Order: sequence, then structure tokens, then C-alpha cells
Amino acid sequence: MIRGPLADPTFRAQFSGHETFPLRHLWLKKAYDQVAAGKDGAAPRSIFTDPEAIVTFGVGKNMVAAIRHWALTCGVLTEDGDFFRTTPIGDYLFGDERGVDPFLEAPATLWLLHWMMAGAPERSTTWFYAFNHLTVQTFDHEAIAAPLRDYRDQQNAVLKNRIRASDATIKRDVECFIRSYVPTRHGKFSDDLFEPALVPLGLIRAVSSKAFQFRRGAKPTLPDGIFLFALNDFWSRYAPEQKTLSVEALTFEPGSPGRVFKLDEDALVERLARIEESSTRAFIWSDTAGVRNVARRSENPDRIGFLASAYESAAQRSAA
Repeated sequence: MIRGPLADPTFRAQFSGHETFPLRHLWLKKAYDQVAAGKDGAAPRSIFTDPEAIVTFGVGKNMVAAIRHWALTCGVLTEDGDFFRTTPIGDYLFGDERGVDPFLEAPATLWLLHWMMAGAPERSTTWFYAFNHLTVQTFDHEAIAAPLRDYRDQQNAVLKNRIRASDATIKRDVECFIRSYVPTRHGKFSDDLFEPALVPLGLIRAVSSKAFQFRRGAKPTLPDGIFLFALNDFWSRYAPEQKTLSVEALTFEPGSPGRVFKLDEDALVERLARIEESSTRAFIWSDTAGVRNVARRSENPDRIGFLASAYESAAQRSAA
């Protein structure tokens, strides 16, 4: 049975918007720069739909729509009435002169973007479902598409036309999901075949021409700062009033860091055991009489501060 955000009766799934294009490395900066150039970091919604948009962004009409979709999904832009605005995440990554990773070169950024896609279901329901509800380690397209069709039908039985997604739409969404993480190899070069941004994470690998496998376990390239950012995000959605969370919740609940990053329990506990130091005491680890949990000292930790620690740690390692 589906639980977590997908079971919320007010939730509305989305299986489109990317026009079948996985996220590319330069797209988020293009979107951010165009909106940031507007007055007070805002631009009219027409910036992505005007006829001039294909010239502004240097790509075709469908790709412009995909750029908008991924910028919103990844939290680089936000909608505000008739305008798009930049966000603190967008400012931190792409801001003039101060942007820490404008070209998505750091593993920390890729892990952050993966979290934004797979950690919440609002704009990327298939991503959320695959990482949080798919229980098999090895799967094919249909192993994802079939339960999503069933989910759509069940939701629509309760409220007619709640999810307006055809079988073909869900199929294309699943294909885009897999191409987001698995490199495509073709003999003929094409702009459409540039490696999608999240492929280097190695979260999914092809085991045959039609079968794929999650890579579960420790993630050495995942910085503690991104893990902390994700933990804080999950906490605020899953149990905002609770002062502690158990290892089990952080490992197995839909939308948890354990699920989204495909961390096994040992890898998760290893990170939690050092969380007091890595979070500068924003979170406290406890393992007493077999009860293992994390406590938070503030209900509003510094989210951008967690991101900054991820890049500062990387810079320190490079300097060493």
C-alpha cells in the first residue's frame, strides 16, 4: 500500500513538463540568469513562452519548456503569481560572482539536484516513486510504469480526472527518469545525447539492454552538508513537530535520506554517528540501550549553511 506523500488525499501527481528531456548541465544557469536579470530577481512568466525564448535560451521550444520545468523542480526558481523569481538555492549556486557551482561541476551540486527531484513528488512524481516505493533492486521500464498506472487509476476512482496522464505520458516519463541516471550510448553524435547531469552519480546502472539496477550502499561522493540539507528537508515534511527521529524513519520512510540516496542502514548510521560534528551541533546523535535516534536543537536550522558546509569541505580537501 502506498504511504507517505503519495497517499495524501490532497496530493496531485505530475508526470510531464520535461518534454522527455533529462536535465542538462547548463540549463539551470540559463534559467537562473534570465530571471535574475529581471527587476528584483523576478521575470514575467512569458520569458519562457515568448517567441523570442528560443533565441534567448539558444534551444528549441520544447527544450525551453524543459529548462523551465527543471529549474522549478530543482528549486532554482519559484513561481510567484505572474512572475518567476530566483530562490536562495539558485542564488547560492548561480549568483553573480558568488555562485559556488554555476556549471554543475561539483558532486555536491548533483546530489542536491537529485534530492530536489526524488525527495519530493510534486513535480517529479516518477522520480519520487522509483526511489521511495520501488522495492525491487533490479527493474525494467514496466516495473515502474505499471504501478504508476495503477496509482493514477486508484486516485482517479476517488476524484474523477484528478491525474490527467495517459499511459503514453507515464511511459515517456519513466523513460526520461531512466535516461536521467543511465548513460545512453549511440554511434551517431547528437546534441540530444549529451550526458544528462545526474549520470555521474551512478545511482542506477544498466544490467542489460532493458534491465536496470539501483546501487545501494555508502555514497563516498555525497557530502555531509548535502545529507544534512536533505535530513532537514525530510524532517520538516515528515514530522515537523517532533524533536527526534529514529534511524528506522530516516532509513525507510518515503522521502527519507536513506531511501532517496539509496543508503543502507549501516551507511546511514555511520553518517549519523558524526552528525553532531558535521552539523556543528544542529543535530545530536543518541544510541542508548539500543534506541538510536537523532535530536534537533532548532526547528529552523540554516539550510543554506548546510549547503555551504558541503562546498567548504570539498575546498578544504582540494587544498590539502
